[in-house]
Order: sequence, then C-alpha cells, then structure tokens
Amino acid sequence: MTDLVTVIGERIRNFRKERGLSQEELAFRASLHSTYIGQLERGEKNATIESFVKICTALDISLAELFEDNPDRPKVFSFELEKIISLLEDRSKKDQCAVLDIIESLLAWKDNE
Repeated sequence: MTDLVTVIGERIRNFRKERGLSQEELAFRASLHSTYIGQLERGEKNATIESFVKICTALDISLAELFEDNPDRPKVFSFELEKIISLLEDRSKKDQCAVLDIIESLLAWKDNE
C-alpha cells in the first residue's frame, strides 16, 4: 500500500493506544471486525470513508484530526519499531545496550555488503 495508507494506519493505532483500547475494543465500538482494524493499522487495507467515520466516532476524534499533520503529536512508530520497543522496554539497561550493539553491528555489516 501507499505511504499515506501506512501513515493513517499508524495514526489510528496511536489514537487507539492513547485511549487504552485494544484492537478488539475499537472494532466493537466501531462495529467493524478486529482483523480489519489490524489490517488498517498495518497499512494493508485501504478504508472507506464510512469505515473512517466509524473509527473516528469510536475514538472520539474528528476526521480532520485523523488526517491532519500535527507536528506536536508524539511520533508514531511503525509496527516493527513498536514491536522492538515492546520487546526491550522491560529488559535491563545492560540488555538494552547489548541489543543496541548487536543491531549497530548488523547494520554496519549490511551497509558494507
């Protein structure tokens, strides 16, 4: 999908998490399937206006808020970065530094291929 679809999916995920909702809870409130919510958040599906309206109503935001480019909002990470963060956030500082060293080494190796 396009970058816009991915960005909007990440914004939906960010608003959902800000409100402490699971994908299932958001889907229930929006009268949509939780699988569909996940696909939207990952940028795998392109939503209809009707679906956006349902999601915005469930999140208590306007369509404008969903689509506006607001630099004051916290940075929204991709699904992959969020997964990495969630895997590391409960680890010790020592473990986090070790993983950072490994990642930096892998990237340096990849860049020199």
